[in-house]
Amino acid sequence: MTDARWLDDEQQRLWQDLLTVVIALPTLLDRQLQRDEGISNFEYSVMARLSMTEAHTMRLSDLAAQCNSTQQRLSKLMVRFERQGWVVRYPDPDNGRYTLATLTDTGLRKVEQSAPAHVERVRQLVFDPLSAAQQRHLGAALARIAGPVRDQIESGGAGQ
Repeated sequence: MTDARWLDDEQQRLWQDLLTVVIALPTLLDRQLQRDEGISNFEYSVMARLSMTEAHTMRLSDLAAQCNSTQQRLSKLMVRFERQGWVVRYPDPDNGRYTLATLTDTGLRKVEQSAPAHVERVRQLVFDPLSAAQQRHLGAALARIAGPVRDQIESGGAGQ
């Protein structure tokens, strides 16, 4: 028998609530974006990240890492985005081993068109139920969790 440290009742409730948010929130955001804009939350996230960078351009490898995507999945998405006229891809002039993606003016308009309803849905689901103090506390707690999680992802670590 192992010396497993089980969650107490309060931790179990917290864990189940966190799982609900982590699993269900993206689904709810997908529904809104699909209904209103015909794109998924993942697709919106990719375009939004590009829109927030200088010259609306990123290396695909960096974009994949920031979006928690495989390069293969992102590459398939870029093909669809290129067909829509939302992005262009080209070799990185500083290092030809990398590919850059730039959000086009058409892609930027798509993000700007999608953003208001999406942001409103995020506000409804995440921020409106919380007071300003609760938002600050949640932010601090999530930052404490997210740091080590990001470190594990970046290092390729699977365990402790």
